[in-house]
Amino acid sequence: MHSRSLLLATILVVLTNPAARAEDKAAASTVSPQALKAKTDYCKTCHGIDGQGFRGSFPMPRLAGQQPEYIANQLQAFIDRRRTNPVMNNVAHALDPAMVKALAGYFQNLNPKPLGGGSKALVPEGKKIYEEGVPSANIPPCASCHGPEAKGADAFPRLAGQLPDYILRKLSNWDKERGQNKDKPDNSAIMEPIAHGLTEAQIKAVAAYVSQLE
Repeated sequence: MHSRSLLLATILVVLTNPAARAEDKAAASTVSPQALKAKTDYCKTCHGIDGQGFRGSFPMPRLAGQQPEYIANQLQAFIDRRRTNPVMNNVAHALDPAMVKALAGYFQNLNPKPLGGGSKALVPEGKKIYEEGVPSANIPPCASCHGPEAKGADAFPRLAGQLPDYILRKLSNWDKERGQNKDKPDNSAIMEPIAHGLTEAQIKAVAAYVSQLE
């Protein structure tokens, strides 16, 4: 617990550093509108017209309304091979820091209606787990990191409106996709014991609950 708390504290110090934020803003301003549109049009081929997610051969995550710090962190994780995905590993490598920041800011400002798709019957159970956790399994409330409305903050992602099948797929395969470079630990380490501690039924319930939040 201490190591996870220390890791979280380190992440938050970096993310809340005013100088770092000023550098991010300056970097994003160097991207032309034409270049940004070309990249966002490319992103939308997988992530949906308004970044709302897409159900194809695999569920593609919602990026709309996502925390820009989280998007930037995950793109860097793909570049560093800390997170595995054969498509995104290649896509991320083609992005320079300025474009990463511009894309993160662009998607943060989109707010389409959630696609939903989770079982409505599971929403009450999912809400309870989200707000109270699972004390018997030492699972903390999801809201403690992702916020009471599941909109995330800083390094912690927005879950509101996310595709339920995407959440199920990611949490069920967490240690096979996240934190793959043990020499460069990131905040994915915080979620690893939680992902392992939740049953598939509990994951489906939480996914159903957050998927219908706007």
